[in-house]
Amino acid sequence: MYSETTHAIRVSVRPQFLEDQSSPRESHYVWAYTVRIENTGAETVQLRSRHWHITDARGRVQEVRGAGVVGEQPVLSPGQSFEYTSGTPLSTPSGIMVGSYQMERTDGSRFDVRIPAFSLDSPHERGSLN
Repeated sequence: MYSETTHAIRVSVRPQFLEDQSSPRESHYVWAYTVRIENTGAETVQLRSRHWHITDARGRVQEVRGAGVVGEQPVLSPGQSFEYTSGTPLSTPSGIMVGSYQMERTDGSRFDVRIPAFSLDSPHERGSLN
């Protein structure tokens, strides 16, 4: 598990290689990742958007931006958490993901929360690169 806290928002990520959805012979590798976002602070916040950098083993970077996560923009009161699972395909047997969420306080001010870098490794990689 990978975890990082920014402005009292803890983001934890657990990646998992999906063998049954991958086709190594066709250079198609798929991972799921479960993210838990916890509000450890004293203010209510809402997740407004996400920004991902996905880098494959050849160094190719894909950027993903969008509103919310999995179609939601969860509101987190102090002590609350939100968990979701999503996924990503790569054409290489390993890679790295890192990103940020933009959060909004009840007064309308916004701030960014770091998503920790996490490794996407499959059993089809000869050595662990990440």
